[in-house]
Amino acid sequence: MKLWLEIHLIVPETPFSLGTMSNQTLVTKFVLQGFSEHPEHHALLFSCFLSLCSVALTGNTLIILAIALNSGLHTPMYFFLFNLATMDIICASSVMPKALEGLVLEENSISYGGCMAQLYFLTWAASSELLLLTVMAYDRYAAICHPLHYSTAMSKAFCGTLAAGVWALCAFNTAVRAGLMLRLDFCGPDVITHFFCEVPPLLLLSCSSTYVNSIMLVLADAFYGILNFLMTIVSYGFIISSILKMRTAEGKKKAFSICSSHLIVVGMYYTAVFYAYISPVSSYSTEKSKLAGVLYTMLSPTLNPLIYTLRNAEVKAALRKLFPFFRN
Repeated sequence: MKLWLEIHLIVPETPFSLGTMSNQTLVTKFVLQGFSEHPEHHALLFSCFLSLCSVALTGNTLIILAIALNSGLHTPMYFFLFNLATMDIICASSVMPKALEGLVLEENSISYGGCMAQLYFLTWAASSELLLLTVMAYDRYAAICHPLHYSTAMSKAFCGTLAAGVWALCAFNTAVRAGLMLRLDFCGPDVITHFFCEVPPLLLLSCSSTYVNSIMLVLADAFYGILNFLMTIVSYGFIISSILKMRTAEGKKKAFSICSSHLIVVGMYYTAVFYAYISPVSSYSTEKSKLAGVLYTMLSPTLNPLIYTLRNAEVKAALRKLFPFFRN
């Protein structure tokens, strides 16, 4: 595959700039490597990715409509599921179009601005999802361990504050990380060894110091990956303990059904995150990162609505009520 680099020359315009910097070339476009090393699989990958994209966008949109238009689903659990579906749509929409384009075109380039925009929305959605999964674990903890105080503890105002806090905190964190990325210079090469713009391969391409960015990446991994995972584990530790103390088998079965879907999603999402990203930039692996990228940007948004609907009679009933063709 022929790779090319579109560059522009920074011409000093003042005596001050002549004395402080030399001429240099900056990348204005990147080339996404994608899956170009396996051209024989492009047709199969395109079919699979297009199917995943269609199911992800359709499934999550149906969940949003079912929850928004059915007053019976206006509870904390479904309110958080509504937010999760929105995050999945943002995550999938920011990655899948360029991934599909890369499987069709001989060369898949993306502008510098487009790359930064993709990086922002993807990071925002993915980090928000990790934080929201922790909030949802707390919601399950409150429902199972403190059922008598659940309606008071998880009031509409408190749930709204939690959701808004997740979106705002992750938007602020992503803005800081995007600002740090924008301060970097990229002088070439221009090939991003991924099918979307991701932080580790971008840092490897920078011709300026990435020390601060690497520190922020480690801190973000520690907070979003490790800390949130531990908080989720603690929540489920209390949940399992409460379930085991229940006297009736019916009570245990009902309690487990309440949190089983969320537990499956948590396990699937954190598996992808830990597999590729909880590691230093220096040990970044292209193949591992691509596989993990497929898992959390394509497979996870596709499976989430299926997991929550197939295992949830209330959501299925709401969908049948809104869309009669689901009755068959």
